[in-house]
Amino acid sequence: MASGGYEMERGQGGETHQKVPAAGPHDGQGHLTTNQGIRVSDNQNSLKSGARGPSLLEDFVLREKIFHFDHERIPERIVHARGSGAHGYFEPYESLSDLTKADLFQRKGEKVPVFVRFSTVAGGAGSVDTPRDVRGFAVKFYTKEGNWDLVGNNIPVFFIQDAMKFPDLVHAVKMEADRAFPQAASAHDTFWDFASLMPETTHMLLWAMSDRTIPRSLRTMQGFGVHTFKLVNEAGKVSFVKFHWKPVQGLQSTVWDEALKLQSADNDFHRRDLWEAIEKGDYPEWELGLQVFDQAFADAQPYDVLDATKIIPEEDVPVRPVGRLVLDRNPDNFFAETEQVAFCPANIVPGVDFTNDPLLQGRLFSYLDTQKSRLGTANFHQLPINAPKCPMANFQRDGQMQMHVPKGRANYEPNSLSAHGEEPGPRECPVTGFRTDPGRADSEEQGDKLRVRPELFADHYSQARLFWRSQTPSEQAHIASAFTFELSKVKMAQVPGRMIANLRNVDEELARRVAKGLGLSLPEANPAARAPIDMKPSPALSIQKNMLDTLKGRMVGILIADGTDAAALSSLKQAVEGAGATPFLVAPHIGTSLSDGSVIAVDGQLAGSPSALFDAVAVLLAPDAAALLVKEAAAIQWVMDAFGHLKTIGRNDAAQPLLDKAGVEPDDGITPLDGTFIQKASQRQWAREPKLRLLA
Repeated sequence: MASGGYEMERGQGGETHQKVPAAGPHDGQGHLTTNQGIRVSDNQNSLKSGARGPSLLEDFVLREKIFHFDHERIPERIVHARGSGAHGYFEPYESLSDLTKADLFQRKGEKVPVFVRFSTVAGGAGSVDTPRDVRGFAVKFYTKEGNWDLVGNNIPVFFIQDAMKFPDLVHAVKMEADRAFPQAASAHDTFWDFASLMPETTHMLLWAMSDRTIPRSLRTMQGFGVHTFKLVNEAGKVSFVKFHWKPVQGLQSTVWDEALKLQSADNDFHRRDLWEAIEKGDYPEWELGLQVFDQAFADAQPYDVLDATKIIPEEDVPVRPVGRLVLDRNPDNFFAETEQVAFCPANIVPGVDFTNDPLLQGRLFSYLDTQKSRLGTANFHQLPINAPKCPMANFQRDGQMQMHVPKGRANYEPNSLSAHGEEPGPRECPVTGFRTDPGRADSEEQGDKLRVRPELFADHYSQARLFWRSQTPSEQAHIASAFTFELSKVKMAQVPGRMIANLRNVDEELARRVAKGLGLSLPEANPAARAPIDMKPSPALSIQKNMLDTLKGRMVGILIADGTDAAALSSLKQAVEGAGATPFLVAPHIGTSLSDGSVIAVDGQLAGSPSALFDAVAVLLAPDAAALLVKEAAAIQWVMDAFGHLKTIGRNDAAQPLLDKAGVEPDDGITPLDGTFIQKASQRQWAREPKLRLLA
């Protein structure tokens, strides 16, 4: 029998009871219920004492609904708050049993589910996608032996060498403590004050000021594990390893002005690009590569392989491709998946292990603690029962239930704010401060417990010099211009000169160009703790030297108007699609009449579809339309921006007046709408740049 809609089943003693279906999330079918499973009769009106009377506290449906709404948000991440994620799989090319016993590397072609989260670092969850910033690249492997989190960035090095400095770095780069701006930007006083006082940041600063931090797409940036890890095989043999993710579509970046205009055109440009690529089946793909080496190699290098501010040049240890990562499914719910996913570098599987990299060791603690903090408060020590009864002063700030009101900008150390007339905050004291008993560690190899760094960590400039010398002249101009722009925003007079004095240890020409751009005399070089050495340039460090000459996966904007030749447009679209790209039609009006009398709905209206959205552009106009568009500011700006962003521009003869009005000068990147355009459309026209802007 059935009762109340539930099937009855008989127990072992002969009694009967209801077989109730298991509770679970609402699937869109059946009755609306409360979280306790009680069916709701009216979800539109609260319970009242009479039609005009007050609402009643006994209305548990109202109370539960409002209560849950009030608590829907959780604290955002301190860094990497703005993220985009996707599901996919990892597939090894071969067995790596010679290197590791990790199960996911044992069998060729066996797919392992993954979830990947890309993120910016400095901005909040509501900031934009395209600032100059490092990008997080975190991969969670759901293996048979448990979850392995490879939590990295799109840059292989980091600003600091020891986790002790991480809070200071983040405090310095985030919004300034007394004014809560600028958002998602490092072009301000406190970041450059800190960076100029920390020479170990120099190598990372070269990367940060390069085009690596203004990527074109999340799909066209590299990922790195940053640290040196260990791989352990079944026999117990240990190898050192660095992890690389290389995009199958190749590296792509934007130019600075283009990145700025993308912010105004689409705050969600990267998030939308990732989502739409997956939705249309153009699945993003990366190769996982390993740099594997032993202790003998490590000992022979002029740098410490456990130093997170250093790379191992690929020319010294080639990157071995071992598998592929494919993202083929968007999240079903952003909050439940992308926002709530918790990555932790301490999550590893047998066959992968840690090294003594001091930055990594700090991360092993920090990430777990971070996840807990998102559910509670970091300020429990301010409660009376927990508060110290002696003076307390440090640079820790903010958090839930903050009962102190710190004043001023000093929330990082070292700082030179006193030179700016501000209170610099407390300082360490080696004499009276707590000192750990040196004691012997568990093994003789590890030695005494000391707050020190290895000698080679003191070389802060050699690899920064390597990075600079590995760039093309165009990329070097971008780096020098980025330093000049960001330091121009610094109001503390002592900071720009101090930073330039550090740059002299990298390259005299770089320092001279930045000093000239800021109108400063070239200062004396700051003493280097360890004299830099010259390393052989590494072409692998350059974006421009590693760009793929392909249109696959890119988008070509085609500007048309009433009267555009229908046959020519059809031919152009076929050529673009044949090259693997997506044509995107832009016109002054959504409904546009072609030469054959047909009316088509274009993909975007001119005012809302700036050329910054596209990788290359084409202008296909009838003479009458061109005569009108030379008077249309949006059309002139559309062409002007494409030219200024160094994109290939294809045009028919009738469109030439619009190009002339936009100030487009002939060069190799201005082509007719034939095979030449398709051939050059994948290329950024770097040779054009010196004619368009005053680079440092």
